[in-house]
Amino acid sequence: MKNLLVTCSLLVSASAHTIFTQLWINGVAQGHTKGIRVPTYDGPITDVTSNDVICNGGPNPLRTPLPKDVINVKAGDKLTAEWHHTLDSDQATDSSDPIDKGHLGPVMVYLAKVDNALTTTVTGLKWFKIYEDGMDSNGQWAVTRLYNNKGKVDFILPSCIQSGQYLLRAEIIALHGAANYPGAQLYMECAQLNITGGGSANPPTVNFPGAYKGTDPGIKFQLYWPTPTTYVIPGPTPFKC
Repeated sequence: MKNLLVTCSLLVSASAHTIFTQLWINGVAQGHTKGIRVPTYDGPITDVTSNDVICNGGPNPLRTPLPKDVINVKAGDKLTAEWHHTLDSDQATDSSDPIDKGHLGPVMVYLAKVDNALTTTVTGLKWFKIYEDGMDSNGQWAVTRLYNNKGKVDFILPSCIQSGQYLLRAEIIALHGAANYPGAQLYMECAQLNITGGGSANPPTVNFPGAYKGTDPGIKFQLYWPTPTTYVIPGPTPFKC
């Protein structure tokens, strides 16, 4: 069984990575890579103690200059994060787009309030989670639902959060190699937002790095054997108004 687990892990670890490439607002696409700090390489981050887990970077150099677009949204809007294997992948021609089917795991979204969404400094920001999706009661993973929806995942911007400028951090964690640490593959990019029509809520926050530990059951996880029936999504509980 150990050899089988190693084989499964190796087979999918050589497969497709992914990038958050577009944001939609209430069903309207905002433009390919508009306002999103996308990297030039689609690889994962595996060190949860690295600053690279904030908005990517490091082994995945960010495209420069950083985007100057700030996406205008309203508190309470329905947002959609769209993912693709590479910046130019198309599911019609790339079977590993938006991500390899074997890269099973959760999908999450965080926000951090900033003075200026164009800031180049992302260390020290205070993040709160607004969305998470893991494994459902039928054993289907969030990544499978994202794949079946052509790379798109919908979530609601909380209506009570304060107006202002934010970074939105969309994240996928692929668990095919997570039996040992470091092994989980973290994919994340940050979008630049200006939120209007908000309230006065002050959600509890976490730091990146710091929100995840290598020993967390959602980071060190056996995907293949025995077949899991539950999964604990890492990080805080999503904020609700």
